[in-house]
Amino acid sequence: MSFRSTLVAVSAAAMLQASATALHSQQADLASYVDSLASTLIDSAQVAGVSVGVMRGAETLLFEAYGYADLEFDVPMPEGAVHEVGSITKQFTAAAVLKLWEQGKIDLDADVTEYLPQFDTQGHEIPLRRLFDHTSGMRGYTEMDSFDAIGTEAHPRDSLVTLIGATPFDFAPGEALIYNNSGYFLLGLIIEEVSGQSYEEYLEENIFGPLGMDDSSYCSSTAIVPNRAHGYDRGPEGLQLKEYLNHLWPYAAGSLCSTVGDQLTWLRAFHGERVLSPEAYRMMITPRALPHGATLRYAMGLVHMTTPAGRVIMHGGGIPGYQSASRYYPDDDLSVVVLINTNGPPGPAWVADQIAERLLGHSEPPVSMYRGDLGALEGTYEGQARGRRMTQAVRVDADGVLTSGDGDERSVISHREGTTFASGTTHYTFVVEGGRGVELHVDQATGHYVLKRVEE
Repeated sequence: MSFRSTLVAVSAAAMLQASATALHSQQADLASYVDSLASTLIDSAQVAGVSVGVMRGAETLLFEAYGYADLEFDVPMPEGAVHEVGSITKQFTAAAVLKLWEQGKIDLDADVTEYLPQFDTQGHEIPLRRLFDHTSGMRGYTEMDSFDAIGTEAHPRDSLVTLIGATPFDFAPGEALIYNNSGYFLLGLIIEEVSGQSYEEYLEENIFGPLGMDDSSYCSSTAIVPNRAHGYDRGPEGLQLKEYLNHLWPYAAGSLCSTVGDQLTWLRAFHGERVLSPEAYRMMITPRALPHGATLRYAMGLVHMTTPAGRVIMHGGGIPGYQSASRYYPDDDLSVVVLINTNGPPGPAWVADQIAERLLGHSEPPVSMYRGDLGALEGTYEGQARGRRMTQAVRVDADGVLTSGDGDERSVISHREGTTFASGTTHYTFVVEGGRGVELHVDQATGHYVLKRVEE
C-alpha cells in the first residue's frame, strides 16, 4: 500500500470513529433527557407507562420503555409493548385505499354511493377524496349522542352506516374541515367492497406482512396478545382501568394495535416510498385547498405542517386507555414515535415535541406588523367545530395587541402574513369585507373551522 493510500485509509477510519463517537454522545444525551421526562410523568402517577422510539435515517437514537404495562401486577413496560394506537390507524387506511387506486380499482373522484349505494348522502355529492381530509361535511359518529348506546355492543356495521347517513351534515362538502371518524369508517367498508377481503386481511396481506410488521394487527378485546400493555384512564382517585370499547367501532378510523418498533419500520418504509408509488405518496402527504382558497394542513390520514422544530408529517391517536404520536421530520430524516398506555395530559405529542426540539432546536416563526386596522377585526365569530359550537371573541387589548378567546381563556395572536395571525400552531385568518372582518377561519391542522361574525 502506498503512503497516499495509507493516509486516506487512516483519515477515513478517523472520520468513522469521530462519527461513531458523536452518535454515541447524542444517544446518551437523548436517553438521559427522555428518561427524565418519562420518570416525571410516571412518578407523579400521570401515566402508567411510556414507549419511545427515535431514528435519524437508519440510525437508532433511542428505543426504550418506561413505567408499567400492568399496574396491578407491577409488570414493567417491555420494549416491544403492544399498544392501541387509535387514529394513527387512519394513515394505514389511506395507504390501503391508495394501493387500490394504483391498481385502477378505485376512482377517488367518484361519489361515495358508487361503492356504498346504501349510504344516504342527503343530496350531497361526496367524492371519495373528501373522506380522507375530513371535508365531507358529515358528522363524526363519535360525536353523536346516539353512538353511546351502541359503542360497547356488537351490531352489524350497517347500523352505523345508517346512523351516519341519517344525521344532519355539519356543513356542505368542501366548506370546512371538521375532524371526524365517519369518513374513515366508510373508507374501511370501501376497502372490503373493492378488495373482497376483510379490512384486517387486506392490511395484513398488503402492508403488515410485506413490511415485516409482525406485532401490528387489528385490536381484539378477547385475544391473548403477548406483551400487550393494559390501558388506563384518569379518574378522581388517580389511574383506573380503561373503559370497555367494542373494537367493531373504531374500525378503519382507529382500530389498530402496534408497537414502537413496527411504527418506526412503517415510517422508514412509507417515507422511503417503499409502500406507495411516488405519485400516490405525494398525494397522501400533500394537503389540498378548500374551494374558497384556504390551504389545509390535513392531507390523507396525515398532517403536514411546520412546528418550532421544523416541517413535520404526523398524526396522533387517542382511544380509551391509550394515546399515540407518530412524527416524521423530512428535512432531517428524523422519526419519532411515542406510545402511552394512559389517557389525559400531558400526552405523547408533548413528549414527541420535547424530543424533536432537543434534537433539532426550537425556532419561532417571524412576527410582522399588521398594516391594516386591528380594530376592524374586533368582534365575535361563531361556527361549528368538532362536536360543539365554537365562539371566538376577538379584541384589541390595552397594549394594542390582538387577542382571541373562547370564554374566559384568551390568547395573544401574532401577525404572520396578510390577514393571518397565529398562536402556537393555531392559525387565525380573517376574511375582510367592507372594511371589517366578516369571517374567521380557525385552523388547528386537524380542524379548519369557518366562523361567521355575529352582531353583538
